[in-house]
Amino acid sequence: MKRLGITLSLLTVLINPIFAQSEAGAIFLLIAPGARAGGMGEAQVAVANDAYASYWNPAGLGFLEGQELAMMHVNWLPGLADDLYYEFFGFRKSYPTLGTIGGHLIFLNLGEQIRTSETGDELGTFTSYMTSFAMSYSALISPTKSFGLNARVFYQHLVEMGAGSEKGKGTSMDFGFDLGYMQKEWLLPNLTLGLNLSNLGPKVAFIDPDQADPQPTNLTLGLKYDLVKSEFNKLSIVYDVDKLLVSSYPDMDWDNDGYIGGFDEDGKTSPGNDYNKDGNLEIAHTDPIYKAIFTSWVNDWLLGGDMDYGADGAGNGDKIIGGYEWDDLDGDGKIDLADNEIVKTIGNPGDENWGDYNEFGHKEVGNSKERTISNEIDRLVHNMGMEYWYGQYFAIRSGFYYDKTGKISNPTFGIGLRFAGYGFDFGYTYGETGHPLTNTMRFSLNMEF
Repeated sequence: MKRLGITLSLLTVLINPIFAQSEAGAIFLLIAPGARAGGMGEAQVAVANDAYASYWNPAGLGFLEGQELAMMHVNWLPGLADDLYYEFFGFRKSYPTLGTIGGHLIFLNLGEQIRTSETGDELGTFTSYMTSFAMSYSALISPTKSFGLNARVFYQHLVEMGAGSEKGKGTSMDFGFDLGYMQKEWLLPNLTLGLNLSNLGPKVAFIDPDQADPQPTNLTLGLKYDLVKSEFNKLSIVYDVDKLLVSSYPDMDWDNDGYIGGFDEDGKTSPGNDYNKDGNLEIAHTDPIYKAIFTSWVNDWLLGGDMDYGADGAGNGDKIIGGYEWDDLDGDGKIDLADNEIVKTIGNPGDENWGDYNEFGHKEVGNSKERTISNEIDRLVHNMGMEYWYGQYFAIRSGFYYDKTGKISNPTFGIGLRFAGYGFDFGYTYGETGHPLTNTMRFSLNMEF
């Protein structure tokens, strides 16, 4: 297929919670590999006991012996496009007394698209893709504890060149790291704890370095509890919760003067500049990783000022907070375009007659006081799953993937077969008709030798 502008639009809905928020770059790194994981609601951080562990939690490799290859193919987002596909290849090998090395290769093809000029003229076609290569190392700290780490390089090829006056290419080469920890028999004999801090690294830039986005640094806490653990029957329940460690702010009035910016970095009056009188940046921006690891827990409710909303959402407004007063004429309990606005043409922000809303009906004055910790909790992503094994040969799986902010609530199902060192897994994601993730099928193969 050929679809105009599909590359950047895909990056806002692609894969996970995180994408719907469009706060980070290189979000393809968060696509979950493995049909086994796909059948268990993508909950694997406390499981991680095969070659896919190099992605989910490198610490899991430390408990494994021997060597293994794994691969997966999936037609990605079948409800959105028909020429997107994702490939994953993983490996691991243990060395006595030294630990386990592993790694994985990811390739995401975004299909063929039409190149256009700034005026909309068609200039031909191009293909976009992204790839990542990671090396892993893991070792035991004790018989029940393990640590692991990944080092990766990744390349993104969106377009060969910018449009119009843009300079440079729409490609990037970057690096990042992951840190993992796993502890078996944590608190209870049958309980396993897993932690994975992924995608630590510098910001990702394409054509304009000033518009670089942070990597999708993500913290996952996972739990696995073995309900049944006998010779022929094993039943486990798993749960992962994900937190995106990215602090992203829209245009905000941090000093509560009613305007966005208007000063330079030294706090001197400078009309049109982006700082406030305290020298703090007020236009849309993100925190660097060393700061975001901490601020990401409070940036959606405690940090920041009143938002300068645009027509469709937060940010990119008129750089003035409020100025309009609206009446709920239709009595539906909310202000929207069905109601009538009364423009305040006199006064300045803070004056008695100054309205709390903008011209689109979004409340701007005082909206920072209405944000609570629930705004932060809503951004957590929850993955739940169950896995039943009969002997070592056949598995049935089910799970659920829930992301309130990304509007994703998808049940998952799967099966697994093992024989003579070979393993086959199938995972299926079910969802509402029209959702991009609906009817996603994953197929993966494992080979131990």
